[in-house]
Formats: sequence, C-alpha cells, structure tokens
Amino acid sequence: MSDWVSYYRSEGPREEEEEELDEERAEAVADYKFLGRDSLIFLVDASKGMFEPDGDGGTPFDMTIQCIWSVYTSKIISSDRDLLGVVFYGTEKNKNCADFKHVYVLQELGNPGAKRVLELDQYKGDKGQILFRDTFGHNADYSLGEALWACSNLFSDVRVRLSHKRIMLFTNEDDPHANDSAKAKLARTRASDLRDTGIILDLMHLKKPGGFDISLFYRDIVNIAEDEDLGIQPEQSEKLEHLMKKVRAKETKKRTLARLNLYLNKDLSLSVGVYNLLRKAYKPYPVKLYRETNELVKIKTRMFNAKTGSLLLPSDTKRAQTYGNRQIVLEKEETEELRRFGSPGLYLIGFKPLSMLKQHHHIRPSQFIYPEESLINGSTTLFNALLMKCLEREMMVLCRYTARQNIPPRFVALIPQEEEVDEQKVQIAPPGFHIIFLPYADDKRKVDFTEKVPASQEQVDKMKEIVQKLRFRYRIDSFENPVLQQHFRNLEALALDMLEPEQAEDLTSENYCAKG
Repeated sequence: MSDWVSYYRSEGPREEEEEELDEERAEAVADYKFLGRDSLIFLVDASKGMFEPDGDGGTPFDMTIQCIWSVYTSKIISSDRDLLGVVFYGTEKNKNCADFKHVYVLQELGNPGAKRVLELDQYKGDKGQILFRDTFGHNADYSLGEALWACSNLFSDVRVRLSHKRIMLFTNEDDPHANDSAKAKLARTRASDLRDTGIILDLMHLKKPGGFDISLFYRDIVNIAEDEDLGIQPEQSEKLEHLMKKVRAKETKKRTLARLNLYLNKDLSLSVGVYNLLRKAYKPYPVKLYRETNELVKIKTRMFNAKTGSLLLPSDTKRAQTYGNRQIVLEKEETEELRRFGSPGLYLIGFKPLSMLKQHHHIRPSQFIYPEESLINGSTTLFNALLMKCLEREMMVLCRYTARQNIPPRFVALIPQEEEVDEQKVQIAPPGFHIIFLPYADDKRKVDFTEKVPASQEQVDKMKEIVQKLRFRYRIDSFENPVLQQHFRNLEALALDMLEPEQAEDLTSENYCAKG
C-alpha cells in the first residue's frame, strides 16, 4: 500500500537529464518545504518628523512607503510564499492584539498579494500622506519597546514554520526616548528578547537634519545576523535608490545550497556554506485550473503494461541501458549506487597560480562558499587565513567537490574574492571563494576550423574604429531580461486591475547600447 501512496504523490519517474535541468528551479521550492518560510515586518515610525519634507520636496515617510511597496510587488513575483507585515508606531490610533497605545498593525504577517499592495498604494505621495494623517494621526508619546513587543506577537501568531524572522525599522529619529529613561530601558529589554528568540532587528535610518547618530540609542537596540558586522553600518538614506539598496541587501535570508566540510588534510577541516550568487531567472510555472471552479488541478501519472494494459507499481519497473546491442537491466538501488563516489565535501588537491585558469574553462555558473561557524568552531578564522593568503599570493585552490550523496564529483577551482563596500558602506561583494567548475577531458571537443583568411591593414584599421566606438563598461546589474520584465508587468497589471501594463524598456536594444 505504501508503494501506491508514494507513487501517486509524485508526478512519476523522470529521466536523469530532466532532473538536472530542473535542479536549480526546484531549489527554491525545496527551501520552503524543508527550511520554512522567510518572514519580514516593516516597522515604520509615523511621528510628525517623518512627514517633514527634505530639500528635494519628498518626505522620509513617502520614501519608506515607496520602498515597502516595491518590496511587496517584487515578492509577489519572486517569493510569494514569504510572509510580510506592516506596523506603524507614533500614531494617534492603535490596533494590536495587546492594545498598546500608539501602535497600529496595518497588515499582519501574510503572503504578499494585490489587495495588500493596493492598500499601501493609497498612502503614497502627497495625497497619501494627507489620508494617513486623517486616518491614523500622530502622537509622540509612543513606546518603541511596545512596538517591538507587538511585532514579536505577530511572529508568534504565525502557524507555519518560519526559517527566518526579521524586523526592519524605518525612522529618522536617532534618540526617540531621550527624556524618558524607563521607555528607553524597556526598548533595550525588548530588543534583547528579540535577539534571544532569533528575531533579527535591522535599522533603516533615514535622513535627519544635522545627521543621524546611531550611537545615541540604536547601537544597543539593533541586533544582526551571525554573518553580518555591526561595526559596518550603512550611512543614513537620503535617496530612495540608497534605501532600496539597503533593504534589498537585508530582506532575503541567504539560503545555503549545502553545508559541507572543506578538508585541508585528514586531520584538519573547516565547515562552509555553499551559495548561488547567480541563478538563471525563469518565468513562473503555469498553474492548471479547473475551468468551472478555478480550483487547482493536481496531476497524477500512471504507468500501464503496453501488452496487458494492467496498472504497474513502481516496484514493477526497472531501468535499462543498451550497451553493445544488449540491454543491461539495473535495479533502482543499483543505479543509485553507481552515482555514489564518496562522501559530500570539498577535498583539497593543491594550489595553482590564478593565471593558469583560462576563460574557456568555464562550463557552468559558479557557486560561492562562506564559512559556517555553527558547525565547526574556528572555521571563520581558518577560512579568513586561507582567503588572505590566496589573495596575497594570487593563488587558487584546486579541490574535488561532491555536493550531495548521489552527485558525481567535480574538479573545481576556488577563486578568492575580497570584500567590497560602496560609498554608503553597503556591501557590494562578499569575502569568500567562488567555486569554478573545471572541465574533464571528456568535456573537451575537437573541432576542425578552416584555414584563417588574412585581412588587409585597411580592414584591420576599420575594425579597430568599430570596436573603439562600441566599447562600454559592462555591469551585470545594468541589463534586465526584457522578456521577463514585460511578463512580470503584465502579471502586475492583471493583479492590480490596471487599465494597461507598463511597457518594459529593452536595455539590450541597439538604441540603449549606442547611448552607453
């Protein structure tokens, strides 16, 4: 009976080639299934100071709402299983389960959707701020500790498994309880409670006349993830672009593909997490619905005997490989055993100069490793020592890499990368090693090229002119996939009941390239 149940829960057997193609697309689904969902609460200061216009005519509150709105719309497309919520403090009205004064829960933790986006949209711009004042009002007699407590209650009310809990605090007030030591003490206590329960509190501080001094109050309030540095705090946000950059860097939990050991020898190893810094973006899978009720249709695959028409169990089928006009039949356990070449991990082979790695060695997108202190104590120290030496001597590390139990090993090169931060101290490149997959001898193809035809000097000079005019500085984040962007805009227009979708700009067209 168990064979039938397990068989019908899946969509039937798939070929190995299809499994490899779908592997990356299934990673996100697997994360939600085994690790739980990401959850994020936007805690927004709604006091009068947030509504005072800056030099450009905008207000910190409007910039915050635009930022939250943008996160909601992107989450609908990229991570609709994540949970988002919005809480205001410093309002005249209050709405929360503990009945705290001047704390208003606009949206409890839930999946991002069109209704929530439209609710946020009405508070954007000058008209939105007037509506907010009329609806919620302002009151400076709030308690930040009670606001944090209300957020903690929202996390507790969620009945699904949460892998990551984070609060983003938006404010331009650097010392909210300067004249009330009791409220300041309560805020510090609640922040400590959040830290103990695994809730991360991030400060998204906005522009304040005279500057925002984090040392006055928030240095004792903010708690960060284990892999982040409290000493490097981004500067206050004056523009929406800068605020968005900070939020994007924090909003998503860095999910590991695997946690492995890097074995330097038989007696010495350190633990690392493997990450994907780049992954091809796909259109979402189309969902089949029953035409009369719009209910989700579940697909089941069954296999029948071609001669008798009888229904087959998974145990009734075997896999075969034709070799020399003979069919070699294998049991399922035998096929799995053939794919096992050792325990998962990175095994050191040696070191080579970086100059020996050639561009044509690239066969698939790289991965990235970062130390995992939670598995082996001292991994971060040893990892950093190895990274610094490789950067200093311009060396790469050659390893044998087995990602999972049933994955064949690959030879890889670990390329060191130094940490980079921009002018606002926002990290743009993490410190660690890129995993570059090296080709086997079987992967190399021999292609017979025709004899090269020499070009005249005049032709060479003309081509130099063409190349010179078409040169530009390439940045990966400067070009979006126009097909995907238009597809997402079409979905957004349908979800938000727009008259027509916004047209996506094709940044790969010759017009934009000519401008660049």
